[in-house]
Amino acid sequence: MKRNVGPTPACVNMNLETTFLFVIEVVGTIAFAISGIRLAAYKHFDIFGAYTIGLVTATGGGTLRDVLLNLPVFWLQTPVYLAVTAISLIIVVIFRRVLVSHDRILFTFDAIGLALFVVIGIQKTLAAGYPMWGAIVMGTVTGSFGGVVRDILINEEPLFFRKDIYATACVAGGVAYWIIALFGGSELLQQISCAFIVILLRVCALKYNWALPVLTYNIHKTRN
Repeated sequence: MKRNVGPTPACVNMNLETTFLFVIEVVGTIAFAISGIRLAAYKHFDIFGAYTIGLVTATGGGTLRDVLLNLPVFWLQTPVYLAVTAISLIIVVIFRRVLVSHDRILFTFDAIGLALFVVIGIQKTLAAGYPMWGAIVMGTVTGSFGGVVRDILINEEPLFFRKDIYATACVAGGVAYWIIALFGGSELLQQISCAFIVILLRVCALKYNWALPVLTYNIHKTRN
């Protein structure tokens, strides 16, 4: 007679890790969706347009990541992300006076979404068997590409391509993840360090006006 010994510790750990990553992804989706819907409201989009902008902001980076990694597109596997975006829309509608009129609110949600999605991008890329440098690239794509599409759709210059510290923060977070891994730190510490560095750099960039050098060309320069 066989005894039912229950799930092994490895299975339990895998389930906990999967659940944790799912929770991070949902929280990141809410943060990015709110940032996108808030901008759409500022531009006077209608309800459907605002929802679309929120969904694109929240899923754009992850979609490109999954396509490049030849993985099933994450938000097509479950309606949770569509529902979460709808909840984010309701939140913006209810608290629109606060969310739409304060730029720091947008910055806060954008920074949180950016940090969490960088972590998710790195984790999923490593799980797919790719090297760490590729995971950092995919983390940057996951965190920033949705914002690029958002800005294009609302007719704004993408933040990704400005001198602001944005994609650089994603890369720095990925490097922090890598360093902690090299020194044998736990996965949780790697994730927290990555997210912390991304948010810290975004906050410092805003507070101290940090920016990358800008390429310029003076077309009026006098020729000899």
